[in-house]
Amino acid sequence: MTTINQQRLVDHFIQLVKIDSESGNEKAMAETVAEQLGQLGFEVTKQAIPAEISNGFNVYGKLTGTLDGSILFSSHMDTVTPGNGIEPIIEDGIIRSKGDTILGGDDKSGIAAVMEAVRTLQENGEAHKTIEVAFTVYEELGLEGAKHFDLDLIQSQQAIVMDSGGPIGTVITVAPGQESLFVTVKGKPAHAGLAPETGINALTVAADAIGKMTLGRIDFETTANIGVVRGGQATNIVMPELYLEAEARSLDDDKLAAQVSHMVSTFETVAEQHGAAVEITTSRSYNAYRIADEDDHVVAIKAAFASIGIESQCQSTGGGSDANIFNARGLKTVNLSTGMAKVHTTEEYIAVADMVAITEFIRAYVRQ
Repeated sequence: MTTINQQRLVDHFIQLVKIDSESGNEKAMAETVAEQLGQLGFEVTKQAIPAEISNGFNVYGKLTGTLDGSILFSSHMDTVTPGNGIEPIIEDGIIRSKGDTILGGDDKSGIAAVMEAVRTLQENGEAHKTIEVAFTVYEELGLEGAKHFDLDLIQSQQAIVMDSGGPIGTVITVAPGQESLFVTVKGKPAHAGLAPETGINALTVAADAIGKMTLGRIDFETTANIGVVRGGQATNIVMPELYLEAEARSLDDDKLAAQVSHMVSTFETVAEQHGAAVEITTSRSYNAYRIADEDDHVVAIKAAFASIGIESQCQSTGGGSDANIFNARGLKTVNLSTGMAKVHTTEEYIAVADMVAITEFIRAYVRQ
C-alpha cells in the first residue's frame, strides 16, 4: 500500500502556484482545477460568477464513495498581490517564492492536498466517504466566491476549509465577524491663507473623532481599525471633504455591534460639534462563527489527526475565511491549517512535511 507521493504532491503544488490567479483573474486556475478533478473521476460543475467579480468561476466536484457519510473540502483559487509570475524555490524542505511575489500557498496548498489524497486513495483501492469539493474565486477581497456558491448541489452536512496557518492539527472553531464602515466627512472650504477661520477642515473633524474613539485591540475578542484615508485638494484650501474606510471585528456579535455603534456615534457627535456633516454607510462583510470542541464534526476531525499521530488543537482566529460564509449559510464548517506561513507577504513559505501531513489527514478522515 502506497503512502502520499511527496514528489507528486510538490510538483502539483508548484504547477498551481505558477498559474497567475490574483483575485478577479481566476479563469486559468479554475479551468485547470476543473479539468484535473474530472481526470480524477469527480463529477464537475463550473458555477458562473458575475463578471464584475471574476473572469473565472467557482468549481464544484463530487466523488461518490462507498463508505457512509460525506464531507466537503473547500479552498480558494485566488491569491493576493503581488501574485503574478511566481517562481517557487525549494530549499531544505521549504517552498518559498524567489522573494518578489507571494508564494500562493494561501490557498493552493489546500487544493493540492485534497487532490493528492484522492490520488493515493485510488492507487490503493481504499474505500472512502463521498468527497465533495468547493473551490472558490475572490476570497481574498471579500469572500465573494463563497457568497455566490450554489450550495444546493452539496449533499454534505459539514465542511472543512483548508485555509489557515499554524501547526498541522490547528482547527479553527471560532472566527470573528467583520463590519466595514465607509465615512465621508463634509466640512467647508476656505482660503487657507486669507480666511481659514471661515472654513471647516474635514481632516480636523476626523482627527478629533478618531482621537475620541477606542480603536486597535478593544478586548481579547474585538478589534477596530481606520485603514483608508483620502482627501484634500491643495495646501492653500481648507480641506472641505475627507473619505475614510474602517472596520471592526469581534468573535462576539453583540460586541461587534457595540463597537460599530461607538464608531458611528463618535463621528456623528464630533461632526455636529464642529458644524460639519458626516455620511456613514456600514456593511457586514461576514458573521462570526463558533463551533463547540465537543461537536461531532470537530471530534471526527480530531480523531483523524490522532490516527496519524498528530495532536490537534482547537483555536480561535482574528481573520475571516470562506468558513464564515458557509457557516452563516447553514453548512457547519471549520478551518484547518495547511502549514502556510507569513501569508500575504513576499516571505510566504510552506514546509513540504506539513503539506504531506495535511494530505495524510485528508486521506485518514475520508477513510473513517
